[in-house]
Amino acid sequence: MAAAQKQNRLESAGMSGLERLELRVSSMINHPVAQIQRWVTIHRLDTDGVREWEEVMGLLSETECIDMKFNDDDSVTLRWDPQIEEERVAEVEDLFEVAMEQAAPF
Repeated sequence: MAAAQKQNRLESAGMSGLERLELRVSSMINHPVAQIQRWVTIHRLDTDGVREWEEVMGLLSETECIDMKFNDDDSVTLRWDPQIEEERVAEVEDLFEVAMEQAAPF
């Protein structure tokens, strides 16, 4: 019941299924525990559409520093190597530049 209410709030806020999935995966990857252990398992929820799931998995598979393992229960385990701090700063700066170049949606 609570999950359905949360999904309804997100839909009313204008988030698409793809945006919700991207946000969930991103928050799982960026979680402090996942960052310490350098792996996370992502489960596909009933609310995740096939097209959205495949698109996000495709984007992750194109990322050089991530190893993906597709599990028997339809979940995906992501593993990554630790990065040097300088590489992280450069990546964040690159992402920030791209975000600033995109027009605001309002």
